[in-house]
Amino acid sequence: MLKQSLQQKLLQKLSPMQIQVIKLLEIPAAQLEQRIKKEIEENPVLELDGEGRNNDDMDEPEVKESEVEKDELSIDEYIQNEDIPAYKLQSRNFSKDDKHEDIPFSDGTTFHEFLTDQLGLRILDERQHLLAEHIVGNIDEDGYLRREIDEIIDDIAFSQNVEFDEKEALDVLEIVQDFDPAGVAARDLQECLLLQLNKKDRSFPAIENAYNIIKYHFEEFTKKHYEKITKRLHLEEDEVKDALEEILKLNPKPGSSYSNPMTKTVQHIIPDFILEIKNGKPELSLNTRNVPELRISQTYSNMLEDYAGNKRNQTKDKKDAVIFVKQKLDSAKWFIDAIKQRQNTLMNTMHAILEYQKEYFEEGDETKLKPMILKDIAEKTNLDISTISRVSNSKYIQTHFGIFPLKSFFSEGMQTDSGEEVSTREIKKILSECIEGEDKRKPLTDDKLSQILKEKSYNIARRTVAKYREQLNIPVARLRKEL
Repeated sequence: MLKQSLQQKLLQKLSPMQIQVIKLLEIPAAQLEQRIKKEIEENPVLELDGEGRNNDDMDEPEVKESEVEKDELSIDEYIQNEDIPAYKLQSRNFSKDDKHEDIPFSDGTTFHEFLTDQLGLRILDERQHLLAEHIVGNIDEDGYLRREIDEIIDDIAFSQNVEFDEKEALDVLEIVQDFDPAGVAARDLQECLLLQLNKKDRSFPAIENAYNIIKYHFEEFTKKHYEKITKRLHLEEDEVKDALEEILKLNPKPGSSYSNPMTKTVQHIIPDFILEIKNGKPELSLNTRNVPELRISQTYSNMLEDYAGNKRNQTKDKKDAVIFVKQKLDSAKWFIDAIKQRQNTLMNTMHAILEYQKEYFEEGDETKLKPMILKDIAEKTNLDISTISRVSNSKYIQTHFGIFPLKSFFSEGMQTDSGEEVSTREIKKILSECIEGEDKRKPLTDDKLSQILKEKSYNIARRTVAKYREQLNIPVARLRKEL
């Protein structure tokens, strides 16, 4: 049976312009330039300011409005007298004294090539050389041999049809472990430290004691049970302290000591906002130094003018070309407007944060940081919380006291015994200062830290102290202990 029904639905859909703005809001300054260049490559109507522009283009003829047939599209709205947008994507955060020099690139030897070169200096037979090559090939960038010897032997047996016994493989492994840097080809941290200590002069008591600690009491060393080590090795406290100093000089990742410029990656933070203090007043600006100016190509505007002037001599191909140009013009306008809206949203949000945290940005003192959540800024700017979240995510601001991520200014609040609202950032700073000033021989436990904070009118439980300590990447009291 066929049934006919009437159903009413209410749907909410985002326009292409809104989607464009949302995507651009999430992009930090470091990626915005690449996003604009990608759009220029995909849309021929967009071009950098200064490209394809001459003096004759400055004065554009006006196009008279004419009647358009019903089956044709109106193009008058696409013809612009001013093809340069009102906004400018220009730098404001550089000095005249800035130097822009090209850094020469120097090729280097990789860590594994360095090990292979040392292999060529050893006198080995063909079997030993084959096995040593496989061992070197299985060493990771930290300098460790993560695979089991049995697995390497099996690989050679399958790939080269050459069999080795375990003793022969361990003998070759000892040869590789004698390579530089010291500690290379170790199978765990304990072996790595022992290999490094073996290359030192063990006639010195401190080095010999360090070797015995790592060799026989490694577990107690990792847990910092120094009292047990002192008793079991029958050493004085000063002797254990000297031995620990020698251990701290060792490199737990020997491969990292061989710097390779080919694989070294450095993360550069490019701030999205620049905050400067001029005449005692804060001045905020967007960092648009590396972002090019955009405009709509005059060539395509002229194409539409010609189309409007020659209505009679039109073919289907010309109409299709004009429809394509109009689509690209719409896309270009949306993109330019989206960038303009992105800038306005970023500035409005950052101004609201500056106003909310005025005392903090004036002095840079974290104790002046007020509790602030996304909802507070959303109410000030009349924007949605999701928009504030997109603005604050992966964005940075450069101030006179450092560069900080925007999300670091958002924190929860709690009340002191006096009823004052304070930020958790302030509590974390006090917690960090207490740990820095503690006696390392008897570090403060979480219970002690909780009592200290309660004495300062911060009523915080031990579990909360432990949570804040972990967020600050501070280990427990037992692991902070020193002799």
